[in-house]
Amino acid sequence: MRLDYPQSYLPFTKVTHLCYTLTMVSNQHIWRVWAKKVHRWGLGTWTAALLEAVGPLAMLGAQAVYIAQPFVSSILPSDHLNALTDLLEQPDQTRAFITLLREEAPQ
Repeated sequence: MRLDYPQSYLPFTKVTHLCYTLTMVSNQHIWRVWAKKVHRWGLGTWTAALLEAVGPLAMLGAQAVYIAQPFVSSILPSDHLNALTDLLEQPDQTRAFITLLREEAPQ
């Protein structure tokens, strides 16, 4: 038996999209810090190419960050670790960060 509900009965679809958008926006200030550091080290193009090449395997990188989190949490702020895992888990965020890396002018 299939139940078809009008869109007005499914408010969760809009809320989920809104929460995802808020997460991406809240991480952008962290991304800018990363982009400046990566460009300062001269690795902006290389990092963007690596993220593009890894593609779906980036999810494994996010899992590695989760595993390493107890060990690196004393070195890196938790909001940066969360932003990194979000970036690696969400292809839209990965593409947005790649775009930021390519647009960010080195200083």
